[in-house]
Amino acid sequence: MSFIAMNRFKIRPGREADFEQIWKDREGRLNEMKGFREFRLLKGPEGEDHTLYSSHTLWETKGDFETWTKSEQFRDAHKSAGKREGESPILGHPQFEGFETVLLEA
Repeated sequence: MSFIAMNRFKIRPGREADFEQIWKDREGRLNEMKGFREFRLLKGPEGEDHTLYSSHTLWETKGDFETWTKSEQFRDAHKSAGKREGESPILGHPQFEGFETVLLEA
């Protein structure tokens, strides 16, 4: 049916705008990939030590997502990750979660 790929990010307090700008400035090439349907950057709750964000992509199949992770487009989209000057807005590493759709109501 479809596959949802998500990464959760813990963002340092006061650095939310910096994190969002990184995504706005990135070279997005998802739309070049077979099976890509949608991308969203989601802002979640604020805690004492971080604000939770999630990147969310929707794919036709898990195989389409896996092809993306091995592609030139993926390498280009992630080439600047971790190479920013100064302290990163991200606390730790993103947490990946992948989900296959088992039921859909629309």
